[in-house]
Amino acid sequence: MAFVTRQIIRTLTTSAARNAAIKHVTIIGGGQMGAGIAQVAASTGHTVVLVDTSEDILKKSAKGIEGSLKRVVKKKFADKPEVGDEFIQKVMKNVSTSTDAVSTVQSTDLVVEAIVENLKIKQGLFSALDKAAPQHTIFASNTSSLPITDIARSTARLDRFGGLHFFNPVPMMKLVEVIKTESTSQETFDALMAFSKALGKHPVTCKDTPGFIVNRLLVPYMMEAIRLHERGHGSKEDIDVAMKLGAGYPMGPFELLDYVGLDTAKFIIDGWYEMEPDNPLFAPSPMLNKLVAEGKFGKKTGEGFYKYK
Repeated sequence: MAFVTRQIIRTLTTSAARNAAIKHVTIIGGGQMGAGIAQVAASTGHTVVLVDTSEDILKKSAKGIEGSLKRVVKKKFADKPEVGDEFIQKVMKNVSTSTDAVSTVQSTDLVVEAIVENLKIKQGLFSALDKAAPQHTIFASNTSSLPITDIARSTARLDRFGGLHFFNPVPMMKLVEVIKTESTSQETFDALMAFSKALGKHPVTCKDTPGFIVNRLLVPYMMEAIRLHERGHGSKEDIDVAMKLGAGYPMGPFELLDYVGLDTAKFIIDGWYEMEPDNPLFAPSPMLNKLVAEGKFGKKTGEGFYKYK
């Protein structure tokens, strides 16, 4: 009995040590998602290194983080602007940047990848980082659509690999989907859950299935809205109004598609269709394919289902 007790204590102690160890975080990808993750991690006292391929991208990322923080303090410290300025300075001191991912991960506790949704590129990145990172370092991908297991296979740390799917804009959205693969250890999963809570987020547990929870429900919903419009059963304007006024959604499906990016939506549904071609929910849309082929990706290009110029 004493032996069993010692084993339990040792397990709990090790797990607690792992959870407490996530103090140094490396974010790979200085885009909107990566910068947002860096901001919330730095704001909660973590030491953060934001990594991307060029100094210009990183300067833009740092400027974006500072601008976002100014909007936060304007509301949070409206009556004490000097306290707000101190908060911004403190957070920005927690953030450094680098173009050398391999050297950066040599002294980090957690790597969060937020780069392009391309499996081979992600695998190549993690394969290189796996050789340089310490044994205790946890790897996590912010992918919204790719299987975590497929990304993790490029490394030798399947037990220390999971998913951390944040939502845009990261400083505002409270949800984080924490993905546990069949190989992710309970210790790693607990550490990722604890880290998410330390950021002030509300984590939910997900299996490594297409789209996890939110996108698995959201993407087929948006695709069905397109099909409804393709069949001539409703205009995009009426469908958007119906879902906002009838279902209480803040945005209609076509507005949301334009916000997310039609290219992103197509990439996700094409990937799922490739995995499950017999699933009618994952069937491609001729209308979506046509718009993407014409370079009409939504708000970011000035036109998608709607025009924004």
